[in-house]
Amino acid sequence: MTAAPASTVSVRQLAQAARAAARRLGILSTEAKNAALEAIAARLEAGQAQILAANAQDVAAARDAGLNDALIDRLLLTPARLEGIVSDVRNVIRLPDPVGLRVGERTLDSGLQVGRVRVPLGVLGVIYESRPNVTVDVATLALKSGNAVLLRGGKETVHSNRVLAQLIGEALAACGIPEAAVQVIQDPARERMLELLRLDDLVDAIIPRGGAGLHRYCVEHATVPVIVGGVGVVHIYLDPSHTASEADVQAAVRVIHNSKVQKPSACNALDTLLIQQEALGALPAIGRDLTEAGVQLRADPAALGALQEARVDAQPATLDDFGQEFLALTLSIRTVQTLDEALDHIAAHGGHTEAILTRDERQAQRFVAEVDSAAVMVNASTRFNDGAQLGLGAEVAVSTQKLHARGPMALEELTTLKWVVRGDDQVRA
Repeated sequence: MTAAPASTVSVRQLAQAARAAARRLGILSTEAKNAALEAIAARLEAGQAQILAANAQDVAAARDAGLNDALIDRLLLTPARLEGIVSDVRNVIRLPDPVGLRVGERTLDSGLQVGRVRVPLGVLGVIYESRPNVTVDVATLALKSGNAVLLRGGKETVHSNRVLAQLIGEALAACGIPEAAVQVIQDPARERMLELLRLDDLVDAIIPRGGAGLHRYCVEHATVPVIVGGVGVVHIYLDPSHTASEADVQAAVRVIHNSKVQKPSACNALDTLLIQQEALGALPAIGRDLTEAGVQLRADPAALGALQEARVDAQPATLDDFGQEFLALTLSIRTVQTLDEALDHIAAHGGHTEAILTRDERQAQRFVAEVDSAAVMVNASTRFNDGAQLGLGAEVAVSTQKLHARGPMALEELTTLKWVVRGDDQVRA
């Protein structure tokens, strides 16, 4: 795989420029930020041919290197996907600017007026693998929330990222905003990533987007705070009440199909179907639909028996299949006796996105209350755990940790709170 030429500018120098740019960004008006976002959208539209040509180089190199289909799908840009990226940029323009929002203002007995105000985090370091759309999504959200950002993509995306960064930089410069507000670390060597992880005097947060190995590496080596997310086994629990009629079964088939098939390489795609034993009668319809879409089924003995009896192709599952984030057209199926058993399974393996399909409101309420994950869905596809789908615009990542942010990280999650105290020359007794 051909690598991009290494930059002669060190990561520390990039971070120093980003820190200077962040001071400017933090006081930009909403109007100025929105104008820059529109300029970015226009540049991306005008540069479509250039972007797709660069992406084709990356995809060809990935195929030559033997990358699997799931990774290549993450890497691939098409006219439709690029149109979606541009649409997400314009969606962010329409979102309210969180910077400057005042929270909890009150006057104390001392006469002090106290409150908090939302301010940017400062400088973000975002490390990601084979998703060139992340370059635009993160740049967009960082700009609107007043943050500068250092982007470190994988070696798979060097050509795509170079062109995207160039177009974004041109748009910023045309609007009088420092190009250092959005910078791509051109050298994909791991040593450059390690430099970024240890710049705690210049970088305020590291946000990794990728596999479990990337997240572990960042947590183990960073001196900058790391916001972990995006990794996790995704579950749907099918309750018998959602299989009482043919219409209910077909509705379950649609939701499960969408959760698994629409974009199997996504972190919110379904990995494990938990099916209550009394709902096994619906499994052949579900399995037939999925196998026709190319999904490989790996089932426990009870589910395997129901599928094979209906002549639906499936393989025996192993224990490892029930803790696996597949990111591909593979689904594990486990039969459970009760909701309690499903909740225990999710507690052991979940944390990202979990869904229940049920017509029993009490079961739904209990599932929502007891599942400890970043997002819980009731009678909806797991694919909705996404910043744009939840009305947040694009997202930087889906955080699965509990401190600072949880779930899709969009504009508000890229800010923090600063105390503001106004007085009339008071002193403390």
